[in-house]
Amino acid sequence: MAGALFWVFAPPPAAVNAVIPSSDDAVARGEYLFSAGGCISCHKGEKRPESPSGGLALSTDFGVFYAPNITPDPVSGTGNWSGGDFINAVKYGRAPDGSYYFPAFPYRSYAGLSDEDVLNMAAYMLSLDAVDFRSPEPEPAPWLRRWMIAGWNRLADLSQPDRETFADETVARGAYLARNLGHCGECHTPRNGLGIPDWSREFGGSQLGDEIIEPIDSEALAHWTAANFDLFLMLGMKPEGEFVGGDMNEVIEFNTSRLTDQDREALAAFFTRHRRPD
Repeated sequence: MAGALFWVFAPPPAAVNAVIPSSDDAVARGEYLFSAGGCISCHKGEKRPESPSGGLALSTDFGVFYAPNITPDPVSGTGNWSGGDFINAVKYGRAPDGSYYFPAFPYRSYAGLSDEDVLNMAAYMLSLDAVDFRSPEPEPAPWLRRWMIAGWNRLADLSQPDRETFADETVARGAYLARNLGHCGECHTPRNGLGIPDWSREFGGSQLGDEIIEPIDSEALAHWTAANFDLFLMLGMKPEGEFVGGDMNEVIEFNTSRLTDQDREALAAFFTRHRRPD
């Protein structure tokens, strides 16, 4: 029994050499990763939209959750976080005090990030102006408690498939961007009643509230060319000339339109070749 409890509530693995870099190159790299990860789309400030000072309400079937302040304010933000704190939060969904973040924060996808990328993102975030703003407390469903997320994480671990590897470096980079940094599956992969992704239908489309999220697997994109994909990632325009709407507008504006040519090519290569498991 004790072993089972430890398995459920075990702390994240200790981060090794989790030193936040301070060089200009690290900050610049972190800024790019911060954009590629879509961080500002959720964390943009309600009062100061140009800063990731939080406050945005995320309505889900499990309650309403508010994006926190991730500027370097020492009280309401991340100003006192260590490198290990950033890694534990981003990759494992654990706050500096050891409590669990609700999975409205896509740490399950970010778990595949390299520690180096997380630390570079931390370097960038700590270079920003501090904003003193505390987001509202989450409003989970009446039955939902933070400690329950420990069990949810383990169930999600058990459902996680073994990932294929790609010999093609461009496709491999696209997989990293799509599955981890860009966390596309958080919206585009359907979930079961517990909110755990159904990996047998990865990128197969889903429904979030009243919004229908389109599939973006290779079957759905079979008629797309590389040029179609490039225009979509830059402008949000589909091959038939229509433009995306809803939350995807902000993904295009703050995320995919800021990718390098090479990373847009990598995403196109991955998505047009990716197929759902049989």
